[in-house]
Amino acid sequence: MVDQSLALEIFLKHTYEDIEKKIDEIITDQNILVILKGGKRLRPLLGAISFKACTGGNESSQLYQDFLEGAVAIELAHGASLVHDDIIDGDLTRRGEAAFYIKTGIDNAILIGHKMLVIGAKLALSHGEKIAQLYVDAWSGTLDGQLNEINFNSKDLQDITLTADSKFFQVYSRIIDLKTATLFSAACKAAAYWANASNEIADLLAEYGREVGFAYQLADDLVDLEKGEMIDSVVIPLLTRLEKRSAKNGNLKTRSIRKKINKKSPEIKKLYLEEISKHVNKAQMLCKSPILPNNQFKTFLLDAPFYSINKMLKEIFITI
Repeated sequence: MVDQSLALEIFLKHTYEDIEKKIDEIITDQNILVILKGGKRLRPLLGAISFKACTGGNESSQLYQDFLEGAVAIELAHGASLVHDDIIDGDLTRRGEAAFYIKTGIDNAILIGHKMLVIGAKLALSHGEKIAQLYVDAWSGTLDGQLNEINFNSKDLQDITLTADSKFFQVYSRIIDLKTATLFSAACKAAAYWANASNEIADLLAEYGREVGFAYQLADDLVDLEKGEMIDSVVIPLLTRLEKRSAKNGNLKTRSIRKKINKKSPEIKKLYLEEISKHVNKAQMLCKSPILPNNQFKTFLLDAPFYSINKMLKEIFITI
């Protein structure tokens, strides 16, 4: 197990370096390079494992370079979403530095975010209609998630218990599915397309990516929960617009919501761990499918969710 984890870590390190080289090769706009700086590249890294699982690592150098171009397109879309999210949420920092719109102004940040999406779309289009359509569909899903978050309204807050079947958790899960899991899913499905895999394999890897992306976002929020920041990271993003809209008539009792969630913190933590494990287990079942070729990279697909999520949860001394 230790040897396998080390092999996965080495693969991810080398692939990360390849992605960085491709970013530097394609992107000349210094503003965009600033936005992309410091990213974990989780989506393209998961896509890389999916790509190699399909090819067995026997792809041509040119095909691998094509895949890397697609990885850059995914990162551009993700980076643009972060720029726009920071503006909408009013977040002041990103990756330990001032948010991009704080550095350059809102107008510049919005337009550069759009520019990133255009460059990503051109990259996708250069690889054919299927890749281009997938890029557009993925970004459309991400936008739907953002719109759901913005338009989340007070009637959805009648049940704030955060049980797995509560109205709040259902809405929250739907937003995660669209805003976060969609791009993970697209990265894995696109990887199958670049590897010239069957549609059946592409669909399977798309579902795999969606489950991993969902688990990853839940883990990210759990870390904030354990740091005492859960209210701000999970609930407030859904409430900030409501607070502004409801402050005048007092419909939203934010203080009582904060108090209630803080009191239920241990139960919420348990819920998160259960939900994370559920999605990781689903991802593992998917990549055990016999339609995927048996090779080392298929094993990496099995290990990747645990590796990435436990690496994050290690910060709060938890493993799944």
